[in-house]
Amino acid sequence: MTDLTDAPGAADASDELPRWSAADVHDSFTARSFTDAMERMASDVDRLVALFDDHGVRAVEPRSPTAADADATAAVIEAYNATARQVGELRAYTYATVATDTRHEQAQALLSEIETRDAKVTPLLARLADWVASLGADELAVLHPTIGDHVGPLRRLAVRAERQMSESEEHLYAELATTGSSAWSRLQREITSQLTAEVALPDGPVTMPINAVRGLASHGDPAVRQAAYEAELIAWPTVAPVCAAAMNAIKGEANTVNRRRGWPSPLDASLYANSVSRPTYDAMNAAITSSLPTIRGWMRTKARLLGHDGPLPWRDLFAPLPVAPGGISWQEGLRLVRDAFADYSGPLASLVDRAVAERWIDAAPRDGKVGGAFCMSFVEDRSLVLLNWSGTVDSAQITAHELGHAYHNTQLTHRTPLQRRLPMALAETASIFCETLVVEAGLKHLQGADRLALLDVDLQTSAQVVVDIRSRVLFETELFARRQRRTLGAGELHEMMREAQADAYGDGLDQSTAHPYMWILKPHYYSSHFYNWPYTYGLLFGLGLFARYQDDPERFQAGYDDLLSRAGMDSAEELGTAFGLDVTDEAFWAASLSVIGERIAQYETLATDLGLLQDPRP
Repeated sequence: MTDLTDAPGAADASDELPRWSAADVHDSFTARSFTDAMERMASDVDRLVALFDDHGVRAVEPRSPTAADADATAAVIEAYNATARQVGELRAYTYATVATDTRHEQAQALLSEIETRDAKVTPLLARLADWVASLGADELAVLHPTIGDHVGPLRRLAVRAERQMSESEEHLYAELATTGSSAWSRLQREITSQLTAEVALPDGPVTMPINAVRGLASHGDPAVRQAAYEAELIAWPTVAPVCAAAMNAIKGEANTVNRRRGWPSPLDASLYANSVSRPTYDAMNAAITSSLPTIRGWMRTKARLLGHDGPLPWRDLFAPLPVAPGGISWQEGLRLVRDAFADYSGPLASLVDRAVAERWIDAAPRDGKVGGAFCMSFVEDRSLVLLNWSGTVDSAQITAHELGHAYHNTQLTHRTPLQRRLPMALAETASIFCETLVVEAGLKHLQGADRLALLDVDLQTSAQVVVDIRSRVLFETELFARRQRRTLGAGELHEMMREAQADAYGDGLDQSTAHPYMWILKPHYYSSHFYNWPYTYGLLFGLGLFARYQDDPERFQAGYDDLLSRAGMDSAEELGTAFGLDVTDEAFWAASLSVIGERIAQYETLATDLGLLQDPRP
C-alpha cells in the first residue's frame, strides 16, 4: 500500500511532516503515571457522584436558596470541574492514539473505559440543572463567589432543565449511549479511516488510504483528480451498508431522546446546544439564501477557467487554477501561517513556534488515521492538532484554522471546565479569524495570477462553508424527518444526498457529477444533532469580527482575547453585542456575505484582466 506522500503532486516525504507526541505527559499506556491517573479518575468520579447525593443536588421544590444551599452548589461545582478536567485530559491522551491509528485495540479499549466512567459524570449536569432551576441561578450567585463566577453556564443549565427527562432516565441514557450512539460513531470512524482505494493514476495504479485519495482533489493534474474522483465512487459504496446502519442508529436514538425531552425539533436542540437563538439562525439563513446565486456564479466562472463549457464538475471543486503555483512544502505552508499571524500579534505568531517545538501537530495522512482536521484541548494551555496535509495553499489555510482553535484554547486556560463548555458555533470564532488573517496577508502583497490563485483557494473554502454545508443541513433535516417513521437504506441515503446537493449547489454544479456518498465520509453526520451549520455561523461571524478589527485594531485586540475566553459563558447574541454586532439582524449576515461577494467580483475582474476570460463588458 502506498501513502499519499508517494503519489504525484504530494507534499514532501512523510518523515518531514510532524507527528504529535504526548510522551511528556505519560510515556505509554502501561506507564505508572497513566495507570495511576486512570485509577484516580475512577475514584474521583465515584466521589463526585457521592457528593451530589450527600448534598441532595437534584430537582427539589422551588424555594429561596439558603447559605447552605449555596455552599453545596459551590462544592459540587468545584468537584465537577476537577473531575471533568481529569477525564478530559485522559480522553485526549488516549484519543491521540486512536485518531492516528484506529487499529490500536488497547487505545480503543481504554477510550471506551474512559467514556464509561464519563457516563457517570454526564448526567450530573442534568441534576445540577434541575437544582439550579429550582433555586435560581442569580439568587445562588449572590451567596457565593464560586457560583457568581459560573452564573452564565448555570443560567443555561436552568434553561436546559425545562428540556430534560427524569433523573433516572438521564442516567440510563448516559450509560446506554456508550453502547449506542457513541459506539456507532466510533464504528464509522474506524471503517472509513481504514478504507483504501486503487487510483488509476497516469503513471499506473496505486493503492492509497482513502483520506490520501481525497487529498488528490486539489492536485494540479486534471487526470489525477478524475482518477481520484472515480476511485472514491468505487470505494465508498463498499462501506455504505455499515455506515447506513450507524447513521440510522444515531439519528434514531436522537429522535427518541429529543421527543422524551420535549424538544420541538432536532434543530431546536442544536440551537440550544450552540447558544444561538432561533431569530439569529433565521436571519443568517435568509442572508445565505440571497447569496447563493452569487456563489453559484463564481462556480461557473471557475468552470470556464478550467476549460469547462457549463457548470463546475464535482471533481474540480478544489482544483487549483491553471495559473496557480505548484504545491508547497510543509515548511512553506507553516511560514505562510506564521507570517500572517505575526502581522496580527506576537503571541499569535509564537503559538505556531510552540506547536512545532512541543510537537502538538500530526500532519501526514496515513492508513488508519481519521480524516479531516481537528484541534483538541489537552493539558493546561496545550492542544493537539490533527491535519491531513496535502501540500496545497488550502492545506495551509486549514493549518491556520486549527491553530486558531489552539490559540482559543490558550485563552480558556484560566476558565474552568464548566465555563469552557464551548458551543460549536462560537468555538469556530478564532479559527475563522485566523484563516482570514492568512488570506488578507496574502491579498496585501500578491498581484496578478498569484492573487487570483489565492482568491480561488479562499472562495473554495467559502463555497464549502456556505453552499456545501447548506446541502448537509438539507440532508440532515430530511434524514431526521424520515427516521421518525422508519430506517433508511444506503440507496435512499444516496438519493437524499443528491437531492440536497442539487438544491444547494443549483446551476453552479454539474449535477451529473454530484457525490452521493458524502454522507458516508463526513463524521459530522454521526452525532446526535446538526453538527454542520455552526461552521457557517463561525465563518460569517468571523468575517464580521475581522471587519471590526480592520476598523480599529487596537480596540479590537484589547477585547478579543476576553471574548474568546467567554465563549462558553455567554450566548451568541451577548458575544456579538460585546463588539457592537447585532447577530439577530439579517443585515449583519448580509454584510459578512458581501465580503465574499466582493472577493468574487475581484476574482472575475482579475481573471478577465489577465486574459483568462473573455471580457463580457461592452
